[in-house]
Amino acid sequence: MNLPLPWPFDREYMQLALVVGIIVGACAPLVGTFLVDKHLSLMGDGIGHLAFAGVAGGLLLSISPIWTALGVAVAGALAVEWLRTRGRTSGDLALALFFYGGIAGGAVLASRAATDGITVNVLPYLFGSILTVTPGDLWMVGAIGATIVASVVFAHRAWFTIGLDDESARVMGLPVTALNSLLAVLTAVTIVAATRIVGVLLVAALMVLPVASARIVARSQRQTLLLATVTGVISSVIGLGIARIWGLAPGGTIVLVSAAIFAVVSVLRGKTHGAPIGHH
Repeated sequence: MNLPLPWPFDREYMQLALVVGIIVGACAPLVGTFLVDKHLSLMGDGIGHLAFAGVAGGLLLSISPIWTALGVAVAGALAVEWLRTRGRTSGDLALALFFYGGIAGGAVLASRAATDGITVNVLPYLFGSILTVTPGDLWMVGAIGATIVASVVFAHRAWFTIGLDDESARVMGLPVTALNSLLAVLTAVTIVAATRIVGVLLVAALMVLPVASARIVARSQRQTLLLATVTGVISSVIGLGIARIWGLAPGGTIVLVSAAIFAVVSVLRGKTHGAPIGHH
């Protein structure tokens, strides 16, 4: 890939990062919208920390960390959903269990790998390494993105209904358990895909902040999905550009741009609501 794009996207590695950033920036808020509706905004954090444990386990066993992270994240997401729906513990407590257990397990496994003489560098997984994306990574993220979009197109109405009221959705005949499990798996897959972009410590922000910005101005559920996706893409593009110009960490810069958009939208919306009639 060597497209005739202007600076700061003139180099091949920046173009790969740009395409992957756009895909993840669009798809992460798609999944995040339904998590916010179900009051599970912190699920990204909890599963992200489990993914870190998977990464450390892969490094210890000399297996591809992405695949071990995916396996652990999917299993953890389904476990959280099982605990939440069975009433064994609340969603927040289930997330806290995996949140702290995941980060602690990752630290122990990473230290064990280092003790065994294996070179361990977990920083790219903690904070992202989008500038080292390869064409192979691009194809993988693209396939994940296509799966997420297809799932959202297929199930978005049912997920919105479930987000409003689980019991009403069951009465309507919707397969609530299966749909919740699908959303949990998509959350895990999205987190693993976004790990290369912003890292496990910041992945939840990319899933939630664009949604928070969209909900301030959107007047319907479809508008929320659309605006959240647009905000995620804009955050990724501007964040990457700023990171190249000033030599900043790309993952953190993308999240800061998303946070800045949320702050600006909140302020402007507040001024609009507080303005006298005739000044809207």
